[in-house]
Amino acid sequence: MPSKEKVLELKNIAQKLRQHIIEMICQAASGHPGGSLSAADIVAVLYFHQLKHNPKDPKWVDRDRFVMSKGHAAPVLYAALAESGYFPLKYLTTLRQIGSSLQGHIDMLSLPGIEMSTGSLGQGLSAANGMALAGRLDNKDYQVYCLLGDGECQEGQVWEAAMTSAHYKLDKITAIIDHNKYQIDGSVEKIKNLKPFGDKWKSFGWNVISCDGHDVKAVCEALEEGKNYKGKPSVIIADTIKGKGVVFMEEKPLDYHGKAPTETEKEVALKALCQIILDKDENK
Repeated sequence: MPSKEKVLELKNIAQKLRQHIIEMICQAASGHPGGSLSAADIVAVLYFHQLKHNPKDPKWVDRDRFVMSKGHAAPVLYAALAESGYFPLKYLTTLRQIGSSLQGHIDMLSLPGIEMSTGSLGQGLSAANGMALAGRLDNKDYQVYCLLGDGECQEGQVWEAAMTSAHYKLDKITAIIDHNKYQIDGSVEKIKNLKPFGDKWKSFGWNVISCDGHDVKAVCEALEEGKNYKGKPSVIIADTIKGKGVVFMEEKPLDYHGKAPTETEKEVALKALCQIILDKDENK
């Protein structure tokens, strides 16, 4: 488990990722801020604590695999890859520009560190199954992590893949649900209710873990539990807030599902995010 110093470091990294998200999307005047911000703590823990990976050798055969199934939240993954050293930070400013590898939805053929092209929702867990099965055939010990949105879990293919994971006892897979409770058309509960969500996963043969998706220590513990659970795949239902860290987005999550903030809003958001990091640094 991470030390107090590591927990503080992960919190600060998550806030850096949020700053990058705001700056990138405002520069592009396009993108999906809400679901990128809600996943920042999860992605920070994955890339800077949990994942076995090597930015200098992105195709290292023994690396852990991460599939970003909710591919429209690309900015948070791009920010993590850049902060990890897969490509220069200054390249983040090219998000959604013609000729840039930082496409609106992630593309495994155009950027190092991306395991699967995603954006058409519902497909990531199927790809993760394939990676886990390949690892078993090749006698490899790597873990496979897959981040899904809660609205995405209304897709039938997610549940076909969930059955497959359990059928083959793919205990190297940990799925993580960014449970921010909103999708583009409204609240998940009103569009197509997932409750009882944890019970659904249990009935499909999964080990179910719940945690606060903005408590990095809790996320670390949940990921470690999933990694060590044997005989079943594990799913972490991470309770999150859409637009986390930017108050006006948290208050109006539907307004910022797929809309860039204005320049004035950008300054407000960055000021808040930078202040949190300074406060944390002063507490060291």
